[in-house]
Amino acid sequence: MTARRALVAAASATALALPLLLPHMATASSPAAAREASSGLEPPAKEAVATGSGGAVSSVNPYASQAGVEVLRHGGNAVDAAVATAAALGVVEPYSAGIGGGGYFVYYNARTKTVRTIDGRETGPARMRSDSFVDPSTGKAIPFDEAVNSGLSVGVPGTPATWQQALDEWGTVSLGQALRRATRLADEGFVVNDEFRAQTKLNEARFRDFSSTSELFLPNGELPVVGTRFRNPGLARTYRELAHEGVAAMYRGDVGRDIVRTVQNPPVAEGSTRKVRPGLMERSDLAGYEVLRRSPTHTTYHGLDVYSMAPSSSGGTTVGEALNILENFHLSSADKSQALHHYLEASRIAFADRNRWVGDPAFSDVPTEELLSKEFAKDRACLIQPDSTLTSPLAPGDPLSPGQGCTQGTGSQEPYEGPSTTHLVASDRWGNVVSYTLTIEQTGGSAITVPGRGFLLNNELTDFNFTPLTAGVPDPNLPGPGKRPRSSMSPTIVMHDGKPLIAVGSPGGATIITTVLQTLVNRLDLGMSLPEAVAAPRISQRNRTTTDAEPAFLDSPQRTALEALGQRFVLAPQTFTPSPEIGAVAALEFEPGGKVTAVAEPERRGGGSAMVVHETP
Repeated sequence: MTARRALVAAASATALALPLLLPHMATASSPAAAREASSGLEPPAKEAVATGSGGAVSSVNPYASQAGVEVLRHGGNAVDAAVATAAALGVVEPYSAGIGGGGYFVYYNARTKTVRTIDGRETGPARMRSDSFVDPSTGKAIPFDEAVNSGLSVGVPGTPATWQQALDEWGTVSLGQALRRATRLADEGFVVNDEFRAQTKLNEARFRDFSSTSELFLPNGELPVVGTRFRNPGLARTYRELAHEGVAAMYRGDVGRDIVRTVQNPPVAEGSTRKVRPGLMERSDLAGYEVLRRSPTHTTYHGLDVYSMAPSSSGGTTVGEALNILENFHLSSADKSQALHHYLEASRIAFADRNRWVGDPAFSDVPTEELLSKEFAKDRACLIQPDSTLTSPLAPGDPLSPGQGCTQGTGSQEPYEGPSTTHLVASDRWGNVVSYTLTIEQTGGSAITVPGRGFLLNNELTDFNFTPLTAGVPDPNLPGPGKRPRSSMSPTIVMHDGKPLIAVGSPGGATIITTVLQTLVNRLDLGMSLPEAVAAPRISQRNRTTTDAEPAFLDSPQRTALEALGQRFVLAPQTFTPSPEIGAVAALEFEPGGKVTAVAEPERRGGGSAMVVHETP
C-alpha cells in the first residue's frame, strides 16, 4: 500500500455552541464584556480537523488545544506546547488528568531524528506489598469500589516530574512559562459544557462523600450548570507554586505535604456511610519519585516504523505484536468484514500474551523484544482462521520459546483497567512531534480532591492485579513498593523513511490499545483518510468472550457477517462516560513540505479540538 495516501476532505465539527455571558454579566458592548472576551472565557471554536503549517495541536478540549497553539505562535516548540496543553487539560478535564496522576511522553526529535520516551507512571508507596489489596480476614481481594474510592489506590504522582523532565531535555521555556496559560484559565474560569456536567453527574454520588471534592465540583451542593463559568482558584494557586518553586513544591514542599495528609486521612464528608481506606503514601515516597527515560518499543508494519511506549506500559508491546500478527495477512477494504475479523483475532491473541508477560520491568523479566519479534507473531498468527473465531480467554503463548504450533489452550480473564485518561499530540515548525497520554485512572480518579489545591488524586494502583490472575502462574502485575502498575497507554509515532507520518493515541483504559490499533488499520490497510479512520465505528476485543462495540457498529452490515464467523458483540459500557463509546483519538498526519493535518474526535466525548498555527484550505 502507499503510505502517504492523499487525505480526503473531511467535514469539521460545528463550533461549540455555549453562551458567553451569564445573566448578571454586562452587555457585549461594555468594557466588562470586552474584558471577559479578552480573558479567554469564551470557548474557542471547536474543529475536528485542521490542516496547515507552523505546528499543530489536537486534544479533547478547545481551551487546551488553544493553550498549546498559543505557545507555538510565540516561538515555543512541540514539547513546550504539549506541557501547556496538558496543564490546561488539568483545568478543563480535571476528571481525566492532572498533576495528581501520571502518564507516558513520546517525543520525536527532528534534529537527531530519534524517538525518545519518558515513563511518568505513578508508583506504589514503599509500604505497599503484594497483598495490600487483600482483606486479611478473608484472604480475598477487597471490593473494587472500596479500593477505588480510597487513599489506598493513590499512586505517587508522576505528571509534574514528566513536565519538568521533558522541558529540561527538549523544551525551550521554563515550567512557569508553560503553566502560564493554564494558571490564567484556572483563575478566570472556563464555560461549563454538556460533557463536563455529564461527567460530574456520573461521579456525583462518590464526589459527595468527600468534602473537598463536593466543595469544588458541586458548587453550592449542585451540579455545575451548562453555560456558567467554572473557576478553580486552588489549582491556580498550586500551579503558581510549581511555577515559582519548580517540581520541588510537589515532591519536597507544601503541595506534597498536602497530598500525603490527604492520602493518609481522606476528607470523608460528614454523614457519609462509604468505607474509605487510608493510603500508604509517605512524604519520602514523593521525595524519592523519579521519571524514567526508556527506549521506545519499535516494530515495522508495511515498511513503516512504529514507535510507542515500552513497559511499564503494555501499549507498545501489545499494539506492536498485533500489527506483527496482521502483517501475515492481506487486509483490504474490498473485504472489510474479513479485515475486521483479523483485527479482532490479532487483538485477542496479543491481549492474552500481554496479560501473562507484561509488568514493571524493574520487578519482572518482561520479554519485550521477544513479544515484538516477527517470528513470535508468525507463530501466533497461525491461530487465526478466516471462517471461525477463537475462544476466549485464550491461553498466552511463550515468546521465549516460539514455534509451539497452534494449540489454543485456556487462559485467564482480562484484569480490570479504568476507562478514562486523556491524550494529546503536538508538532512544531521544526518538525518535532509529541504524542502524550496522561491520566488519573478512571473518570474522577479516586474521587478525593486535595483540600485547597484544586486537583483530584489518582486511583492508579487499582491497575495492579489484586491477586494472581492464575493460581500457580507468576503474575507480573501484583502490587509492590516503588512498582509501576501495568498500563495500556499507547502514545504512538509512525515513521516513513525516517520522518514522522502519523502521531496517535487515545484514552480508554485497556481499550486504548484497540483504539490505536483499529485507527492504524483503518488508515494503513483500509484506505481511509485519517479523519475517516478516527470517526469510524469502533469495536474492542481484549481476550474476552464478547467484543465491546459502539452503537454505529451494531447497526452495520459488518456485525452480521462477523457474527456468522462466531464473533459476539455487546454494547460498549457507559461506566464513566455519558455515551457508550470507545476511546477518544487525537492524531496528526504529516505531508511533505511541512503541511500537517490535526485530527480530533468529531463526536466522542462531545468532540475534540484540532488546531494548526497557519491554517490552509
